[in-house]
Amino acid sequence: MTNSINDLLSKLPVDSIASRLGEDPAKVRQAAEQVLPALLAGMGANAQDPAGRDSLANALDAHNPNLVEGDVNVDDIDTQDGAKIAHHVFGPDEDKVAHQLGGIAGGSGLVRALIPILAPLVMSWLAGRMRQGGAGNTQAQAPGKGGLLETILGQVLGGGNAQAPSQGGLGGVLGDVLGGLLGGGRR
Repeated sequence: MTNSINDLLSKLPVDSIASRLGEDPAKVRQAAEQVLPALLAGMGANAQDPAGRDSLANALDAHNPNLVEGDVNVDDIDTQDGAKIAHHVFGPDEDKVAHQLGGIAGGSGLVRALIPILAPLVMSWLAGRMRQGGAGNTQAQAPGKGGLLETILGQVLGGGNAQAPSQGGLGGVLGDVLGGLLGGGRR
């Protein structure tokens, strides 16, 4: 996993999420280590298409970056919004992605329960990154919000100057599965 994904993972209230789901915190963390990169990869795949990139950039404008700042309260997470985000990210392959991730992360039921909790946190975190990057000179490198979004997703997913994904990240089996299912952003 890249340092950026580890940063996002460190902000998760794993114990609170585990309590809400009635799961062991270690299992929740293990599943989150797979779900977060999958959500980001799905967003990255969608951002390959100009319409998808613009749609994601506009959605990020609507998400509060403060949700992942400080202590995250699980009760503040809108899981209905999370389900909508997951549907936009994974499209008709949502069940396939959950099933594939479940094989890696200890069960598709846990993965299905985690996705709508984690998706709004990913959006909040990306919204914060966009706002930080938008204030700097990164915007000059690529026109508009879409170019900045591509830059951020590239860094987060291991492109640019970011660390290459490790075995637990988007490499190997997970990368192959998501690459095949998501098809390079055709949504």
